[in-house]
Amino acid sequence: MSQTSEHHYQRLIEVFERCFKEDHNTVLVAGNDEPYYQPATEEGEPNQVVFAHGFFASALHETAHWCIAGEARRKQFDYGYWYEPDGRNEAQQQSFEQVERKPQALEWLFSLCCGFPFQVSVDNLNGVEVDRQLFTAKVAEQLNHLLEEKTLPPRAAKFAKALCHDFNCSWPSGQVVNS
Repeated sequence: MSQTSEHHYQRLIEVFERCFKEDHNTVLVAGNDEPYYQPATEEGEPNQVVFAHGFFASALHETAHWCIAGEARRKQFDYGYWYEPDGRNEAQQQSFEQVERKPQALEWLFSLCCGFPFQVSVDNLNGVEVDRQLFTAKVAEQLNHLLEEKTLPPRAAKFAKALCHDFNCSWPSGQVVNS
């Protein structure tokens, strides 16, 4: 998908910076390759949420991971998480989908808040056959739960509200997605 001026990643960088640079010393950065999180290694240096290839969706996804990560995780490279690359077997894919359900639900919320289309990422092109429709339904269920129970992580709520404001979108209400 090509980026329009409305959905250029620079806008996300600016919104993220307004929300988190001062209070969390963290910036959103367009990377050249794989996405990752880099905690500051020197005094005065910011923590960096690096997204892939300047992709708008990647920026939303990596921001979602950062909004979930607790303080201890935010002190570790890539939050200290494991990552099983493309080519996962069925058990590995199920673990991936379990771990990814919440960040992808937040990514979906962020997408709604800035009027950008969302698509789940199964991230396993060379592995077992994936039921994308089932995974989408599980991510939708997670998003609806977060909104209905008002259990959004505080940083996620702050970023989502800032996106709504900056992109002139309404806050999602009720059952925003149906599986």
